[in-house]
Amino acid sequence: MIQQNKKYQPRLSTLMNLCDVNYMFLVRLLASQNNEEAIGDERCFFISDFLSYKITILEITRYTSLVSICQELPKTKPLVTEEDNNNKTVFDHILRPKMIIRLYHDARMAEVISNQDIKQVQPRYDYPNSKMHLPDEKEQINQFLKEWLQLCLKLGQVNLSLFE
Repeated sequence: MIQQNKKYQPRLSTLMNLCDVNYMFLVRLLASQNNEEAIGDERCFFISDFLSYKITILEITRYTSLVSICQELPKTKPLVTEEDNNNKTVFDHILRPKMIIRLYHDARMAEVISNQDIKQVQPRYDYPNSKMHLPDEKEQINQFLKEWLQLCLKLGQVNLSLFE
């Protein structure tokens, strides 16, 4: 008897639920006092002295918005020697996750469209593949975004200016 490998089938209901929840969290995090967002607006959330996140609005259209979320480096002086300075940019890229998210306002969904080295996240990848993406990479990335956003909502602190 020959065993056939079944191809991974994305669970559309799970992915859509994640996108719904991520939209709700992002709208809460992007809320402003005047309810008007502009391209280039940023929201910074400080979790601890060593962990902060920045959300930047990249594009606004009638039905969609494009935002990026990235982990920021700590403001303290890094423990990097001169010899390690060449490797610093490689480690910064690995240790600082960054995502590009498209918000669909009419559908009230937020979907990760780019993550780290993946320029366009596919719904399914054959496994094994040359870049070793998981078969359910899109679902995993959207789940990671959900956890990031929950962390920002639960523990994030924002620097506010009292006088404007």
